[in-house]
Amino acid sequence: MTTDRPETDTGPATLADRRRVRWGVLGAAAIAREKVIPAMQRGECTEVVAIASRDERRAREAADALGIPRAYGSYEELLADPEVDAVYNPLPNHLHVPWSIRAAEAGKHVLCEKPVGLSVAEVRELIAVRDRTGVQIGEAFMARVHPQWLETRRLVRAGQLGELRLVTGHFSYFKRDPENIRSKPEYGGGALWDIGCYPVTLSRFLFDEEPRRVLALVERDPEMGVDRLTAGLLDFPSGQASFTCSMQLVPFQRMQVMGTRARVEVEIPYNAPPDRPCRLLLDEHGPLGPPPKVIEIPAVDQYTLQGDLFSLAVLGRGSVPVPLEDSIRNTAVLTALFRSAETGRWEAPEAVK
Repeated sequence: MTTDRPETDTGPATLADRRRVRWGVLGAAAIAREKVIPAMQRGECTEVVAIASRDERRAREAADALGIPRAYGSYEELLADPEVDAVYNPLPNHLHVPWSIRAAEAGKHVLCEKPVGLSVAEVRELIAVRDRTGVQIGEAFMARVHPQWLETRRLVRAGQLGELRLVTGHFSYFKRDPENIRSKPEYGGGALWDIGCYPVTLSRFLFDEEPRRVLALVERDPEMGVDRLTAGLLDFPSGQASFTCSMQLVPFQRMQVMGTRARVEVEIPYNAPPDRPCRLLLDEHGPLGPPPKVIEIPAVDQYTLQGDLFSLAVLGRGSVPVPLEDSIRNTAVLTALFRSAETGRWEAPEAVK
């Protein structure tokens, strides 16, 4: 272990009295090093004080590059650090639940990367641990806190689209690497777990209800076995959602939100850039009428927003942006989609309370 810890903690005695939450990061994943940690370091309520890896050299290199005071050669050491209040967990999908549980049992609040669990039973286990330990646990769906999605939902609720009937989207990138964790079925790899979860959660976010049944078509990589191209259809009480996702297609993303009178196109729905404005296109006239109205959303970093909002919940001044009660419903939809791909039939998401 390498540490630059001060001899005494001169901060306030309780979290409720403090302005910032002290964060530790489990693992040196690319998303943590390149996006989440730098964004959280710019936050008003977040302070990244430690990072851990099973390779101490890698942890030290990440800490030095990012200006993080402490580096640990094991996750256990970081969880034992009394000066870490909360943990960000970007580990491979199959490690989300076990290490989030260990963090909670160590008294740490947990922001876990999506998907927070690979089954409804796993998320139920997390809920039980959260309730028993009294910590906050949330799923890191950063898109859900971006102002472009808050504005889209406001337009829907205000009736500017008429009645919401259809949400449709696509998300793809190309990466075919047998050594990558996303290419390993046993690690929760594949397109649906990795990126298909975004149109699913955002469709539920906009309809503000749960699908009654789902249908899926999956094409699997013949060598690696993961779903490389997935199409899904969600049947909501108020309308439908459809999406496609792929980890072996040209990079592209878009979402359309369609009502009886107008539609909104979200140009960069998932990986919203932090350094330039985003645009919503509000089309009230169709392709033969005047061009859509452009709604410009000022540049923000959705990872910074996510970290600050979760930290405020930890400090007792807000609520977790994506709580486990939402996560378990999203997981129920995703696992039903996998079942549908196997049975070739409509499948109902598992009932959850």
